[in-house]
Amino acid sequence: MAVGVGEMPALGRVAGIALGTAAAGIRKAGRRDLVIVQCAEGTTAAAVFTQSHFAAPPVLLAKAHLAACAPRALLINTGYANAATGDLGRRDAEECCAALARHLQCRPEEILPFSTGVIGERLPVARLIGGLPAALAASSEDGWADAAFGIMTTDTVPKAAVHELLLDGTPVRIVGIAKGSGMIHPDMATMLGFIATDAEIPSPVLQAALRQAVKTTFNAISVDGDTSTNDAVVVLATGRSGARVPRLEAAAFAPFVAALEGVCRTLAQLIVRDGEGATKFVQVDVTGARSESEARVVADTIAKSPLVKTALFAADPNWGRILMAVGRAPIAPIDPARVVVTLNGVRVFRGGAVDPDYREERGQEALAREDVTIGVDLGQGEARATVYTCDFSYDYVRINGSYRT
Repeated sequence: MAVGVGEMPALGRVAGIALGTAAAGIRKAGRRDLVIVQCAEGTTAAAVFTQSHFAAPPVLLAKAHLAACAPRALLINTGYANAATGDLGRRDAEECCAALARHLQCRPEEILPFSTGVIGERLPVARLIGGLPAALAASSEDGWADAAFGIMTTDTVPKAAVHELLLDGTPVRIVGIAKGSGMIHPDMATMLGFIATDAEIPSPVLQAALRQAVKTTFNAISVDGDTSTNDAVVVLATGRSGARVPRLEAAAFAPFVAALEGVCRTLAQLIVRDGEGATKFVQVDVTGARSESEARVVADTIAKSPLVKTALFAADPNWGRILMAVGRAPIAPIDPARVVVTLNGVRVFRGGAVDPDYREERGQEALAREDVTIGVDLGQGEARATVYTCDFSYDYVRINGSYRT
């Protein structure tokens, strides 16, 4: 089960966004596996996608459609990723977009497709298309919670976040849902995320806001060091609140980005807390670096080390594994005598050796908690970075050893 996750918050509505969820039997009978997100006319959009060389056909099609026009709807399915399916996979995605477009009386280019699930198998197009009427009939501005369940795969809990703020005195809402549990590592993006706001924001400004927001959130998480073929994060702005963020230089831009970043951070951390088989949520704070990129490289190296992650699972304060990860990080040479390592505030290493005041039982006590912070001060400069990760448990192997079977 997810680490330290409470009840899903009341999400409410984003004016101009309607969501419908259905059980189409795409891979498993009786499971919610099809979601349609409809956008009011005038809605703008921004998105970031996986950088994988094997980006799936729905990713490539969504990119092309987004470049051509504003979306009328998002079409999301679970069960099959429609990845590594070649030209036939592209045609399957196009056929699904065309089918939804007929229902909505719009162009296929106004539909953005998203798929998640098993790689290498084609979509059961007939089942997906057959589920469209039920999803459309269920469409409602109150459909966020059902949609959060409908996009899950190996997730054990739905992931959602909401933030309210004032822009020039006008109330604005941002609501988001995400899915992700395994095959998670920064390469923008590392999961699926769908966010909407009722602010009015031109697409280029919204794109800049999203790129800034994902840098320290969705692009700063790691469950297992692997990035999917289907990852995407989309933000929709309906403009229904009357609040405007017309340009990057506008006074409202910075507070909007901060709020968007808050929603993204909540969703990103929920993904890590629900990492496959996770028993611990781990924050890796690297400080004292010569540059932000150097700090990030060190934090990433620690976060994706199997040896560090398995020690965390056993609550084994084997700080030598952390030093190992820092030592192999591809950065300029550092002076070990200036490095300080802490576990939940307990100092374990400084001056090139174990801290004289450190006791093993204090390290074990620190790692016995569900939430763990690994601190590494490189002692080289003023830059810092934070990455969120989890441990590796026996269940991670069990889940992934039988994922297709």
